[in-house]
Amino acid sequence: MSWKITFFDQKVEDETLALPAGILANFLHVLELIEDFGPALGKPHTAPMGTGLFEIRAKGKEGIGRALFCTVKGQEIVILHSFVKKTQRTPKKEIEKARRRMKELD
Repeated sequence: MSWKITFFDQKVEDETLALPAGILANFLHVLELIEDFGPALGKPHTAPMGTGLFEIRAKGKEGIGRALFCTVKGQEIVILHSFVKKTQRTPKKEIEKARRRMKELD
């Protein structure tokens, strides 16, 4: 059975699809891998962010994109937040935004 990928809401979907073209292409490739093999792909595609939160790691000529997601019941993942990374570490405010949205799902 394949995995289902959904977005937290329309705004998150719009933000994700508005990522720069190169980053978006890599992101969509990683989503296809997740649908086939599940979210535990490991680096360079996905990485745990602690307490049920994970990131999709997408690179393009424009830079580095991240999408934070969680898994919900069954084989479904929810994309909680997407952004273009501008610093070495993932900014705390981006992680906190995803965690707040993850709590809303419960």
